[in-house]
Amino acid sequence: MLASQASGGSRSTGSVLLNGSTPAQALLLTENAALTNGPPLLLQRLSLKEREEVLKEGQRRVVYRGKMLFSQGTPHDGIFLIESGRIRVFYIAPSGREITLAYWHAGNFVGGPELFGQGTHVWSGVAAANSVVLHLSGKALRGLITRIPALSFGLIEGLTFKGKCYSALAQMLGTRSVTERLAHLLLHLCDAYGVEEGGKVVIGTALTHADLAHMVGATRQWVTISLKRLQAQGVLSAEKSKIVVHEIETLQALRGGS
Repeated sequence: MLASQASGGSRSTGSVLLNGSTPAQALLLTENAALTNGPPLLLQRLSLKEREEVLKEGQRRVVYRGKMLFSQGTPHDGIFLIESGRIRVFYIAPSGREITLAYWHAGNFVGGPELFGQGTHVWSGVAAANSVVLHLSGKALRGLITRIPALSFGLIEGLTFKGKCYSALAQMLGTRSVTERLAHLLLHLCDAYGVEEGGKVVIGTALTHADLAHMVGATRQWVTISLKRLQAQGVLSAEKSKIVVHEIETLQALRGGS
């Protein structure tokens, strides 16, 4: 279930964790523009020496695409700080239906809301791309925050951001139709990954129809049919590895319920 650990501990670390100061990137379904830039980096408030101390306490793990990092219902022990790659966090209902909570990139931590190794995981995390993470056990984390108070602020800021994200997702699921949510997600992807070419916007991220379905709370079949309908209307072109949006205004109207 857990990916294999990289040998050599945590000596080789990414520049994002040591030197990054810009917001960490995240992909999530929200109407709050303030959340689209992602949270502050967990170690942003720390000095270089303090960051190095945190990284020495962790164990690096290489998680290959499609491999589980942690699973819903399994015992919890600490958090995972993403050094590189992308981790998808999701929840599976008793019926088997799945909803993506967010995609988290380098500089974010996953494995909450518990921090210190109590209880069980309430959702799952899987590598959406080949990733390297730093596991900080609950015991190590307790010791670190007593020695490095600034780390506590980073953890609180991260948990606050995630709480806002999941609240925004619940609001979207409860107040927007599936069609509105799909239009909103496509527009968000245009902003985050789109490249303008000749009056069109090419979305380069390789999300499958199943990925889109898990984000908007629909089935893969529904997303496929909806994209084909939008393609027939000339709104977009859905190819295997990319989506080309021809009519941004139409998607904006659909997002607003028109």
